[in-house]
Amino acid sequence: MRELPRQLSVHELAELFEGRTRFVELLAERENPLGVAQEVARQLTDEQKKEVLAAHPAIGERKGLSSRSAAEQGTDDDPAVLEELARLNREYEERFGFRFVVFVNQRPRSQIVPILHERLERTRDHELDTALDELVSIAKDRWRRG
Repeated sequence: MRELPRQLSVHELAELFEGRTRFVELLAERENPLGVAQEVARQLTDEQKKEVLAAHPAIGERKGLSSRSAAEQGTDDDPAVLEELARLNREYEERFGFRFVVFVNQRPRSQIVPILHERLERTRDHELDTALDELVSIAKDRWRRG
């Protein structure tokens, strides 16, 4: 596994975070961008936080995934699990106003269902912090795996 880089381009960061957002642009200006990503994320406006979360694909989604996201989300295609994830994703976005993001870490989608249930019980602020932390964890893992 690779160490975290001291410098990354906007393009490299956009690949790690699933798109070029204001967050990615701010990170590209920093030394050790992945090392300071959680700190930078906390300083974003609410709209900027929602923008970076929206760039990441919804868990269980089948269309429009990058090859990296498709591989990370695995192949657990049980229709009942996918239907439950779609329902919970909708409920989550309606409740919090932003996309559910979780570091799947090669777990089957069926193991994400209880996590989504648990996270639906949190406050919006707590959940927004958690979603951003998960997003940063995903990006760091992607970098390390190369």
